[in-house]
Amino acid sequence: MPSSVDALSPARPLPPGLAPMSCCWSTETMQKWLPFLAWLPNYTWYALKMDFLAGISVGLTVIPQALAYAEVAGLPPQYGLYSAFMGCFVYFFLGTSRDVTLGPTAIMSLLVSFYTFGKPAYAVLLAFLSGCIQLGMGFLRLGLLLDFISCPVIKGFTSAAAITISFGQIKNLLGLQHIPRQFFLQVYYIFRNIGETRVGDVVLGLVCMLLLLVLKLMRDHVPPVHPEMPPGVRLSHGLVWTATTARNALVVSFAALVAYSFEVTGYQPFVLTGKTPEGLPEPHVPPFSVTTTNGTVSFTEMVQGMGAGLAVVPLVGLLESIAVAKSFASQNNYRVDANQELLAIGLTNILGSIFSSFPVTGSFGRTALNAQSGVCTPAGGLMTGTLVLLSLDYLTSFFYYIPKSALAAVIIMAVAPLFDTKIVRTLWRVKRLDLLPLCVTFLLCFWEVQYGILAGTLVSVLIVLHSVARPKIQVSEGQVLILQPAGGLHFPAIDNLREDILNRALGTSPPRCAILDCTHVFSIDYTVVQGLGELMEDFHKRGVTLALIGLQVPVLRVLLSADLKGVLYFSTMEEAEKYLKQEPGAQPYNVSEDSVPEHKIALLKA
Repeated sequence: MPSSVDALSPARPLPPGLAPMSCCWSTETMQKWLPFLAWLPNYTWYALKMDFLAGISVGLTVIPQALAYAEVAGLPPQYGLYSAFMGCFVYFFLGTSRDVTLGPTAIMSLLVSFYTFGKPAYAVLLAFLSGCIQLGMGFLRLGLLLDFISCPVIKGFTSAAAITISFGQIKNLLGLQHIPRQFFLQVYYIFRNIGETRVGDVVLGLVCMLLLLVLKLMRDHVPPVHPEMPPGVRLSHGLVWTATTARNALVVSFAALVAYSFEVTGYQPFVLTGKTPEGLPEPHVPPFSVTTTNGTVSFTEMVQGMGAGLAVVPLVGLLESIAVAKSFASQNNYRVDANQELLAIGLTNILGSIFSSFPVTGSFGRTALNAQSGVCTPAGGLMTGTLVLLSLDYLTSFFYYIPKSALAAVIIMAVAPLFDTKIVRTLWRVKRLDLLPLCVTFLLCFWEVQYGILAGTLVSVLIVLHSVARPKIQVSEGQVLILQPAGGLHFPAIDNLREDILNRALGTSPPRCAILDCTHVFSIDYTVVQGLGELMEDFHKRGVTLALIGLQVPVLRVLLSADLKGVLYFSTMEEAEKYLKQEPGAQPYNVSEDSVPEHKIALLKA
């Protein structure tokens, strides 16, 4: 097997008469677009064993979760399984994280429910259009847009989503039916119909939640297996690890067996999932129109119906997936390519829509399980995807007996960690102003998801713009006024800076000279240049001087290009103070190419 050095070594010279291959098809470029080419030549039997085990572990988790998340999305249960396999295969070829698994998640299912009204055709079309948008962003290298969504906005959205999703499953936990999906209407109708609660569903749901909690605690406290352990101890550890890892599948299977036992006796105290179609649907082009009893709904009308979902769903999907990938890349000491991740998730949604998938993204919980299971490469997803396909072929008759209260327990236990109970205390301690976008996002997401994310992002951007418009300025009073801006100077800041300097330097009697220390200023724009020119004139009229020190090369380049006259700058603070106090030995530089120091000119021309 070739080593990694051999795989990346330069190609041998071509025979005479053959043109060299274009650089766009070089090994490095091919590995960038198809990352599996980088790790596959060095694949080992050990990696195969670990990927196989991790793939089975994730597969046993994703099957019950997919059924449950279809319920969150307001779709028949088979659509969860239709959405759970394509990402496993696409990510094998295009993914840059060994840990990430793509598939249905609680947050994406909530958004699908919100924007597609529980109609499968709308959900499939939304997956296709979201994939096209995500794929386009990947090709255009627009992953940077996600950087404008701050951590407080993400925390506010996920915490609100955790509450919304959990409360949306209370109706299944209580066995209530015909409850609206809008959050505030859910609250009203659940309390209104509380008298119709089915005792069987409540008891089974609570038992399932308790079992899931106990198994999770056992999973967190199982010590790692060591080679020196006796075989019997290692076997028992392996059994406990398997049971706790596959806890969702075990609990759902237990609930289904209980429901089947009651079905045999002729009495059914639970609301069941019901019939699930067997096998994959026929591949087909996503529906660009829908025929209803009232006529045909055109593509344009479907898009208008989904509205802001065409922006919210792709962006949140990318945000969730890339956040998961970067988190585990940081923990496990490797790097991911955000734009390549956009391509992977975009192509997953496009191809998945051909098999009736709704929009998917990276799952934090299943990715964590994948990492804890010791996965070595994205090949683990092949086993996960195969298990999902096998379940569609052979287990659909079993799915009929799964109680909805058991699936509700799976969902509630899965989304509970999304609610961050420590974030408020942390932000209060770190930066209290960040509580504003957190609270705005959190509260508005209960009304409309897109308004919560948009408003929170807008507040975050305004906070950033405020820091740009009002940069911190360190001031030293004395015979000569010294001002030191803490960052770049841009057009929103110049009027405030000019007013501050005029008040402090020229508003006294007699007026003082001033030094503007630009050590931390690495960029300015034309408006700032104009403002500095007007400031120089104001000082000149009052018979005093404004000097600059610490000019960085980018700032000097702008000043030279603007041909600003009369600007004096010094290499050090001591020289500037000597000159302004009219002490001998200080020589200023005028900002012109004739007087700029030679080493600065060399840098400017480099």
